[in-house]
Amino acid sequence: MTLEDLRQQIQRITPVDARESISIDMTLDRLTWPGNPFSESENVHHLTASSFVVSSRGVILHRHRRLGIWVQPGGHVDSGESPEEACVRETTEETGLVVPHLDPAALFHVDVHPGPKGHTHYDLRYVLIGEPLDPHPPANESPDVFWFDFDAAIERAEPTLGAALKKLAGSLDDFDVTD
Repeated sequence: MTLEDLRQQIQRITPVDARESISIDMTLDRLTWPGNPFSESENVHHLTASSFVVSSRGVILHRHRRLGIWVQPGGHVDSGESPEEACVRETTEETGLVVPHLDPAALFHVDVHPGPKGHTHYDLRYVLIGEPLDPHPPANESPDVFWFDFDAAIERAEPTLGAALKKLAGSLDDFDVTD
């Protein structure tokens, strides 16, 4: 995927609220800066990737081991990796589940928020359709990873995820979520 492909994917998103609209504009602007937009060492403003994993059981959230908040799996994009690859890798690392992308990958939501160490994360959020299996995170990750129905996920999740989770719940007919 090229940065132009990513730019086009971001431009196709219909924002769910003003926060996402601003995040889309900020992310599109970030793509115009020099250097690698994914590198956390080149610039404290960098793109990250995460996933909303859905199945007939709902959506997966995990309690972030450092921040203590309930969020979707995700993290930094490694060198040589696309954001689509990063969100799949991070999902596997944080949940123990192997969840492939839809074809084509479904960039669903964008959010800009503070990250650790004074960084700013421009998070690209994808939808992954998983089997309704129990998560089994490895010992070095948070053990608190669960499926939630959407009402419970919205109640439990970090508050800025609420609008995206509502949008996702209303979009499930667009995805093949079956057992």
